[in-house]
Amino acid sequence: MPFGADVQPGGGARFRLYAPGAACVELLCPAVGGAHPMQRSREVGEAGDGWFVCDLAHAAAGLRYAFRIDGALVVPDPASRCNPEGVHAASALVDPRAFHWTDGAWCGRPWHEAVLYELHVGCFTREGTFAAAIGRLDDLVALGVTAIELMPVAAFSGRRGWGYDGVLLYAPHAAYGAPEDLKGLVAAAHARGLMVLLDVVYNHFGPDGNYLHAYARPFFHPSLATPWGPAINFDGDGSRAVRDFFVHNALYWVEEFHLDGLRVDAVHAMHDRSALHFADELALRLRAGPGRKGWQMREVHLVLENHANDAARLQRAGDGRARLADAQWNDDLHHAAHVLVTGETDGYYADYAHPHGVADGASTTSRPSSRPVSRRDEGACGDAGAAHVAEAALAHLGRALAEGFAYQGEASRFSGGRARGTPSAQLPPLAFVNALQTHDQVGNRAFGERLGTLADEAGRGAALRALQAIVLLAPAPPMLFMGEEFAASSPFLYFCDFDDELGRAVTAGRRGEFGRFAPFADPALRERIPDPNAPGTFARSRLDWSECERGAHAHALARCRALLRCRASELVPRLAGAASGTWSTPEPGTLRVTWPLGGRCRWHLLARLAPDPGTPSHRSALPGRVVFSSAGAADRLPPWSVHWSVEAA
Repeated sequence: MPFGADVQPGGGARFRLYAPGAACVELLCPAVGGAHPMQRSREVGEAGDGWFVCDLAHAAAGLRYAFRIDGALVVPDPASRCNPEGVHAASALVDPRAFHWTDGAWCGRPWHEAVLYELHVGCFTREGTFAAAIGRLDDLVALGVTAIELMPVAAFSGRRGWGYDGVLLYAPHAAYGAPEDLKGLVAAAHARGLMVLLDVVYNHFGPDGNYLHAYARPFFHPSLATPWGPAINFDGDGSRAVRDFFVHNALYWVEEFHLDGLRVDAVHAMHDRSALHFADELALRLRAGPGRKGWQMREVHLVLENHANDAARLQRAGDGRARLADAQWNDDLHHAAHVLVTGETDGYYADYAHPHGVADGASTTSRPSSRPVSRRDEGACGDAGAAHVAEAALAHLGRALAEGFAYQGEASRFSGGRARGTPSAQLPPLAFVNALQTHDQVGNRAFGERLGTLADEAGRGAALRALQAIVLLAPAPPMLFMGEEFAASSPFLYFCDFDDELGRAVTAGRRGEFGRFAPFADPALRERIPDPNAPGTFARSRLDWSECERGAHAHALARCRALLRCRASELVPRLAGAASGTWSTPEPGTLRVTWPLGGRCRWHLLARLAPDPGTPSHRSALPGRVVFSSAGAADRLPPWSVHWSVEAA
């Protein structure tokens, strides 16, 4: 790894810093002689000038060190493996070879076996640490989960936060534990057959604790920004070193921490006009590095978040393996399902409350209509009320289940009428991760309500149960957000831990953000939105695991376990050869989807997603052997009922 500090096999350590804006750099090690001048070096090769290097013979693991820029500014190592006192303090030298791994036989799991469980380390347990999370892994195995997806753990300012404002991207956040504790969690997961994926953020740095702007300006695009801060320079002058910094970060997590893959946040916010986009270079480097196939196969997976719905990054090779990314979070499916359960049509949900011209019965060879949204469409949907909203959402859901993206080039109302997405019907369902709840869609609500809370308040619990039976048994890998399996009552709020002026600005900005929405037009209501910086906001977001044993929560957990058992026994053995499906709405409120599976089998869904029963004829036409039915042998399709069958060759 060209960045950061390396303990040398023969003793001592080599320290490197990329600082093209510095005239001189000193290595500060109070325990070993104080200040040590660093020498300019071109040893890193094509990254060019700007590198400073220092060898220290008496350095050993645990040594605290920092860098002094031009005799004034003292900064931590931007590639620090450990920063025990926070992002503004000195870094600690780590020997990555010192940890005793116990997972030597672990080669990962194939992607078609993935059932993901997204968790925030700080809120997953009362202690909020890597070590404490180990105590809950057996619960996840019993649930039927095969992979945990950690929200970002790279060091950020303060003790509390979601992790998307990371500034020391190589250092596990100190409040969660030491690097060895994260490795211990990964080893414990592997011992139980669980994969571990990590959410990484490569489109911006957090607003507090990032010093790169003072001595490494090439890291930032001179004129572009993301919604969260200055854009990263992936294609301008000096961008080779910048790209290397993030590529090596990805390789670092997978190699030194034995992670089974990464989820890359907000690819659409990466500004890159290079011939090879950074996201694609990252995928290729992972495939060629820890994901290469040699004498011992190792499964390494890459999942994207990409609002642009770009199917090119999800293409498959002739053998069905991913060329670049394995999958993408399917926000289209989430949004359509959310509208069906809640009836909400604000913000981006408006795109799923209106039809966009794709007819029922779309097939794997169909292509989307790209006609613009017309005033006639808007008037019809607006005047027809809830029934038309539900029908539009049902069509979007059907297309997302069968073909991946609901928006494959159609005009998006939320995006001002601009076309969104590219054709995805040629992709297998394994190219998409389906979820009813994620940290984004729960935590970005003003009061952090989970979908279960919203469904209960609206008397739509049956609708939510139906959608859960669809998502957990559809061929695309499903993902649960921590606590979803037992209908956790705790909210998941937006929280952070910024000081003084920045903290006040974040709190005011958070509340002001919601002023654009009609329900928050009253300033008094906006003042009730929880303060992100208050310790109590974080505390309220912790899971209460005792709920698993009580009443409706215990019933929800049992139901979720049963669905995942059905998935493991009936679907997963046939999933490797799955292809995109066909969908139709044979009558209002009824959805049918069929997918080809491996072994020339077919997987059928018949669902009544409406508060009234369907006609008898559709139920009798469900082919094959029924593997799940939420309504027994009734002839008519009951309200909010879901039926799955498998048809052998």
